[in-house]
Amino acid sequence: MKEYIELRCIMLADYICRYKATVRDASHTFGVSKSTVHKDVTLRLQSIDYIKYLDVKEVLGQNLKERHIRGGNATKNKYKGVKRVH
Repeated sequence: MKEYIELRCIMLADYICRYKATVRDASHTFGVSKSTVHKDVTLRLQSIDYIKYLDVKEVLGQNLKERHIRGGNATKNKYKGVKRVH
């Protein structure tokens, strides 16, 4: 694996663990696609640094559990203040 890919994997893992970030947050911050972030932290990181991989896996698992709550809040905020006319 190329050195810059390994470095990116480690940087992504550190960012996700430090800020409890989602894959989407990390992709926006680092300017790569969500698919790249996901592949880096789930497949590539496992062979680079297994301890970081376990830490990231825990954060992503928590994000998965909270996803429906964030989605509901986003919808609520979207329609907040908008009155429906029948």
